[in-house]
This record gives sequence, C-alpha cells and structure tokens, in this order.
Amino acid sequence: MQREKFSSRLGFLLISAGCAVGLGNVWRFPYITGQYGGAAFVLIYLFFLVILGLPIMIMEFAVGRASQKSAARSFEQLEPKGSKWHWYKYLSIAGNYLLMMFYTTIGGWMLIYFYKMVTGVFENRTPQQIEMTFGELMGQPIVMTIAMLLVVIIGLVVCSFGLQKGIERVNKVMMCSLFVIMLILVIRAVTLDGAIEGLKFYLLPDFSKIAENGLGNVIFAAMGQAFFTLSLGIGALAIFGSYISKDRSLTGESINILVLDTLVAIIAGLIIFPSCFAFDINPGEGPKLVFITLPNIFNQMSGGRIWGTLFFIFMTFAALTTIIAVFENIISFFMDLKGWSRKKAILINGIAIIILSLPCVLGYNLLSGIHPLGGQSTILDLEDFLVSNNILPIGSLIYLLFCVSRYGWGFDNFIKETDSGKGIKFPKWTKVYLTYLLPVIILVIFVQGYLSKFIFSGG
Repeated sequence: MQREKFSSRLGFLLISAGCAVGLGNVWRFPYITGQYGGAAFVLIYLFFLVILGLPIMIMEFAVGRASQKSAARSFEQLEPKGSKWHWYKYLSIAGNYLLMMFYTTIGGWMLIYFYKMVTGVFENRTPQQIEMTFGELMGQPIVMTIAMLLVVIIGLVVCSFGLQKGIERVNKVMMCSLFVIMLILVIRAVTLDGAIEGLKFYLLPDFSKIAENGLGNVIFAAMGQAFFTLSLGIGALAIFGSYISKDRSLTGESINILVLDTLVAIIAGLIIFPSCFAFDINPGEGPKLVFITLPNIFNQMSGGRIWGTLFFIFMTFAALTTIIAVFENIISFFMDLKGWSRKKAILINGIAIIILSLPCVLGYNLLSGIHPLGGQSTILDLEDFLVSNNILPIGSLIYLLFCVSRYGWGFDNFIKETDSGKGIKFPKWTKVYLTYLLPVIILVIFVQGYLSKFIFSGG
C-alpha cells in the first residue's frame, strides 16, 4: 500500500510544529519564566533547546523518514539483524496513550472556558468567585466528560479524513489562526497601562534573579522545559518524518519547526507578562495562571470578554494540534503493526482513548480520594509524571543511542538520511557530544525528575 505524503512542505512544518506547540508553550513556559526571573531564564532555555531538543528531533524525523513507518515498525526496518531495538515500540505506544489520557481532559477544560468566556460567565465576578469557578468545574464529572468526549471526537473526525484532506488541511487553518489570534492579543497586552514593566521583566535579562533562585535550579528548569516542550521520545514526530520526501535536509526543517515552536512560547509570554504586570498579578502562578489569573485579568480589561474568548480559542487550538498529531501516531501505529484499515484503527482506538481518559476526569471528583504520588496529587499528576519524567527521557535516549551507536542504526546511516536533500547539513563534529555527553544530560534530567518529585518536594 502506497504511503500517503504531505501535499506541501508548509503542511509538514505546521503539523510538526503543531505537535510540538502544546499547552506547555502557553501554560508552562510563561509561569516557569515568571518563577525563574524572566529574560535571563529565556536565554538559558534557548541555549538548551538547541543543544538538547534539536538533535533528538532530527533523529526522530530521520528514523521515521528512512523507515517510512511509524514507531510500530520503524526500528525493525533499520536495526541490525538480531537486535532488540524494536521492543521500544511498546513504550512508544504506551507514551502516546498516557499522554492522551490526561491531555484530552485539559483540552476539554479549554473548550469549557472558551464557552464560559463567550457566554459572559465571568463578567462582574469577583476574583474569589472566578477562583471558585474552576473548583466548581472540577466537581462536575459529567460536564468534564462531555468536554473530553468532544475533544476526542473532533480529533478522530479530523484523522478520519486522512493525512492531506484531514490532518494537514485542518492543522494549517488552526496554526495560521493561532498566530493571528496571538498577534492580536499581544497588541492588546502591550498597549495596557503598566505593560512596560512586564516587557522589561520578560525581555531584559536580570542575572541577579538567577543568583536568587540558584544557578543549578535555573539551569535544570531550563533544561527540563527545553526537553519537554517538543514531545520528543514517543515517536509523535517520527510519524510525520515518514510522510515527507527526501527533497530537503532534516536539519534545516527541524530548525524551522523549532523556531515556530519557540515563537509561540515567546509570543505567549508577550501576552501574559504585560497583562500580569498591568494588573499587578504574579506571573509565576503555575497552572492556575490560565484558569484563574487570566480570567481575572480579562475581567478588568475593557472588552475583556472578547479578549478572553480569543485567548481560549487559541488555547483550544494549541491543545487540538497536539491531540490530532498524537492521534495520528496512534492510528498509524496500529495500521502498521496490525494491518488495520484507518477506519478500524480509529474506531478501536477511539473507544480505548475515551475509556482510558475517564480516570483523569474522575480524579478530581469521584476518585478525588486517590493520591497516587502522595500529598494532594491527582491521577493527572501520575499520568503526567509517567510521560514527562519517564517515557519522554527514556524514549529520547533510545532514539539517540540508536542513531549514534554501531549496535543500532549507526551515525553514518543517520547522517546520510539527515543530509539528503537541499538545506543545512548536520554538523558531523558533534558526534562525540552526541555519543558521550548528551546521553549523560538526558540521564541527569531523568534522575533529577525523581529527586524533585519525591525527595526535594517532600512528597
């Protein structure tokens, strides 16, 4: 069966960026930047994005393009006879499923908040009432389940039309709309009274803030964000590598995707920091930033209902672009592994994803007595921990070792695949760094994830 291809290069770039552009860019990036001192943190983050994220992204694309398969079969196509790299496919599919088990719930929250903004629910409410709105939502399992179902159905319907007519077409519209909406919101945010202080905090490096937080903490936070923002290590990008031609080098294409991904994160900061400073609100609020802080800010702005509606459309698009990309990876996985038709893969996986997403929804109400990681942790925290702190680093390490080791695909094969086509070539002199230093950095991120979760947090 002929493998479907993207109809355009733009389609590939926007879909891959859409997969990478998730809620981490809009939600996690600004609040971590707020916590660790603004612009000085952003500079360290960008450095790690290039030395950590970029090589692994290129490797994932290379494995996908060379094999012309999803993670279900890609390693089998390329590995030396008798080796066991292909066992990784089970971890890959587990990572994709686990990610969707909580991401669909968060996508549902965005949809609910979009609806609340459109209908003016937040108008004339006090900050305490707005905070209570989120708490009330957590206690409504039926509302949350319906929103999760809607998100899953939207994602599956888009995937059912195939690569070009469904995923590529819808993603182009969503990503282009996302950039337009963001730019409108930036113009509004930077023209608020007092916005200039937020811009200074965000754009002018203040290295004393690094000393305040401790250099080690800031570096680790920057490494973690650079690593997690791209959803590397679960084959979610490799699948799109399998859909592209060899016309262009993968290094050049990956840099373009990295730039798009970073642009979204940085523009999100240009919306959030001026807004927070204009209304004297702490931008290092954590996840509450999106559901409590920002609705409060929109409430105080003239025309806030319109700005809030635009913001939550943008958040919904950011969630959906990732959900559609990961759904496509799951669907292709079973088409490659079992030889299923697209229709069958969508039907069976759709039912499975809906059932598996329920514990996360119920973890805030009917199952709220379950604290899997101790303290006040929720089922979502456990699922996020399994993906972010386990499967992403382990999967990234496997892609890395597979591409540099002579026991795997090997560096020469990797370079040959990566460099085929026009564009920037991969720097071969990085081989020593990729073989000996980058694996150690990934292991440090992995270990540090456990230390910060279970030892330093007291959890």
